[in-house]
Amino acid sequence: NDEVELTLPGGERLTAVVTHASVETLGLAVGVEAIALIKASWVLVAVDDGKPMKLSARNQLKGKVLRLTPGAVNTEVVIDLGGGNSIAAIITKTAAEELALKVGKPAIAIFKASSVILGVGT
Repeated sequence: NDEVELTLPGGERLTAVVTHASVETLGLAVGVEAIALIKASWVLVAVDDGKPMKLSARNQLKGKVLRLTPGAVNTEVVIDLGGGNSIAAIITKTAAEELALKVGKPAIAIFKASSVILGVGT
C-alpha cells in the first residue's frame, strides 16, 4: 500500500491509503490534482469539548456544520471545511442530538485513511 496526502483548497490535509497499483494507474505524483471521495456512512462526527482526542483515524478535518437533515433514524450532517469543500456524514439522530449539532457549530469529520477513494481527471 501507498500513503497519499492531498491538500484541500482550504489548507486541510487529507490522507488516503491505496494500493501501489492504484497510485501507478492513476498517475499520482506530487503536484497532480486528484479528488477524494468518502462514503458518508464511513464518516464519524465529533465536537471539540476541550479534551484531547486520541484516535487511530488519520483524518480529522475541522469545520462548521453547514446543514443538518434529520430523518426518522439517521441525520445527514454536512460539514463545511472551507475553501469550497464540504463532507457529509450519516449519523444516528440520537448522536446528532447528543452532540447538540447546530448549523454554524464547529464539528470534526473523522474517517480512516483506508476509507478514501481517489480519482483523477482525464
